Amino acid sequence: MKIEVIQKNNTAVAVVYSDKVLLTDVQSALDWMMSVKYETHCTNIALNKEAITRDFFILSTCLAGEILQKFINYGVRFAIYGDFSGYTSKPLKDFMYESNKGRDIYFQPTATLAVDKLCGS
Repeated sequence: MKIEVIQKNNTAVAVVYSDKVLLTDVQSALDWMMSVKYETHCTNIALNKEAITRDFFILSTCLAGEILQKFINYGVRFAIYGDFSGYTSKPLKDFMYESNKGRDIYFQPTATLAVDKLCGS
């Protein structure tokens, strides 16, 4: 796992990249989030989608909702970045679209765009 803290518009964002799956369930997501928050002192975190279990992107598992609710409850704004073009589920696309219109959770194609969203650019 590689973590880079990026400062932009007076906002710090921890950009995380991992080639291993880090978020497999709600508890692993909570543990990971708190570790990154503690290590970087950032309340804005971006993570590549490959580091998240595939079940997250199957909305019927409810995993996405449960995990993202933890981020919101702990005051951490979260962006997932990567290529989402392979997902064909309309409910998932709608979920990502609506999330991107909000202020706490984002789905972006690149880490740079994820940082921009988390920094309010």
